[in-house]
Amino acid sequence: MTTTRPMLHLFCGKIAAGKSTLAARIAAESGAVLISEDHWLAALYGAQMTSLADYVRCSTRLQAAMGPHVAGLLRAGVSVVLDFPANTPGQRAWMRRVLDDSGADHRLHLLTPPDAVCLDRLHARNAAGDHPFAATEAQFAQVSKHFSPPTEDEGFTVVPHGPDQR
Repeated sequence: MTTTRPMLHLFCGKIAAGKSTLAARIAAESGAVLISEDHWLAALYGAQMTSLADYVRCSTRLQAAMGPHVAGLLRAGVSVVLDFPANTPGQRAWMRRVLDDSGADHRLHLLTPPDAVCLDRLHARNAAGDHPFAATEAQFAQVSKHFSPPTEDEGFTVVPHGPDQR
């Protein structure tokens, strides 16, 4: 009998890079549990989030609550698709702690479409109205200033996704 370690899928990419689309596809194909930051932030904090500082505050609270839960799912043998951004060293450090606590395998999916593609997708997403948050171009620029792809010394298994893949 072979045993497989549970898998934690993580996502790095700017706003509207395709992280949530890829996360949903991986969850559907693998049968893993999908946990979406946007869903939880909208349900818990909704209108309280009007600035980048609000996002950081609320996201940090959500990480504190979800980290032990995600690690517990992984320790129980349940694979997880964690649709939270892994866009900064701090966000990835939290994810690294979850991994270390769980002993799971992982894949960090890196999505790198050009900004113009992200902005086109953002406009389409905002027009469709089916996303819990409608970011502006100014917010895209502000958040993108903090984007930092993973480095080798962070120890993640990175799966690159080209400009048109998601």
